[in-house]
Amino acid sequence: MPHPQLHLFCGTIGSGKSTLAHRIAAEQRALLLSEDKWLANLYGPQMTSLADYAAFAPRLKAALFEHLVALLKAGNTLVLDFPMNTRQSRAWAQQLIAAANTGHQLHCLDVPEAICLERLLARNRRAEHPFAPSAEQFAAVCRYFEPPGSDEGFVLCHHPWANSGQGAHKASS
Repeated sequence: MPHPQLHLFCGTIGSGKSTLAHRIAAEQRALLLSEDKWLANLYGPQMTSLADYAAFAPRLKAALFEHLVALLKAGNTLVLDFPMNTRQSRAWAQQLIAAANTGHQLHCLDVPEAICLERLLARNRRAEHPFAPSAEQFAAVCRYFEPPGSDEGFVLCHHPWANSGQGAHKASS
């Protein structure tokens, strides 16, 4: 039986989480699930504020939990493009890891907020994403960001920002 792996992502809006998630999914021929796409399809017009996100995202996670566990137990590698930016979101991920008894990596993207905001605003202008947070919403989301602590027990894979746009990475636990 193959050894499934769960890939998770931590970084502010515009740090490159989705881009990295797509790359990993393609490289590993893994199943990619995008929180933004699920939320847009289920709640699109109802998602107009951070409060809406705070209400709908936990519902989505609860609805998917057992399905994700089953996919992992069946030997599938999953790439969850869900922001693991708070201890609370990572606690959900730890429950998922424990229930599926699976290996994992938490990919941490370390990109300066100014660069992330610049990327977000460019993405908004291109209208290529289901949600287009404003600069004010970006700032509000950034205030909630909590980098993962060593006490959380994740296998971390750091992706530091590089001026060339090609972030290197290194794994640690």
